[in-house]
Amino acid sequence: MNNLDIYIVSFFGHRSLYLYEDIERKMEKVISDLIYYKKYVKFLVGRDGEFDRLTSSIIRRLVKKYDSGNISHILVLPYMKAEYRDNQESFLTYYDEVEICEESSQVHFKSAIQTRNKVMVDRSDFVVCCIQRKNGGAYQTIQYAKSQNKKIINIAD
Repeated sequence: MNNLDIYIVSFFGHRSLYLYEDIERKMEKVISDLIYYKKYVKFLVGRDGEFDRLTSSIIRRLVKKYDSGNISHILVLPYMKAEYRDNQESFLTYYDEVEICEESSQVHFKSAIQTRNKVMVDRSDFVVCCIQRKNGGAYQTIQYAKSQNKKIINIAD
């Protein structure tokens, strides 16, 4: 497969959400459209809060619904976590791939998530976010994505 045919999408949001049902409905629409309109999509996700877990749940549900073979659901960890190390098999039944971000695994753990997020943005063609307030790591990541001229949709808008 030609790399030009692969559309890479990353997701960022706050650890806790409000208006959960509204966010879920909007996310389903965005992810459905990506699955339907793109030849092949790599979804890059974290696992650090409600938005990340909601995103992965929707991706899994829609892949089953559409019986689509055109996506990869990839968990990108900032460093090796004990939860993953001790449960690799169960992670690999939930995600298509699990990556340990090399750049973020080499920095102080307090900056690892932000470093991982920047790497995910740099890899992405499109960024989907749920920014409900103007502070925190997700907000900082979207400011970085804007500075890199990435296509961004904030489903909280």
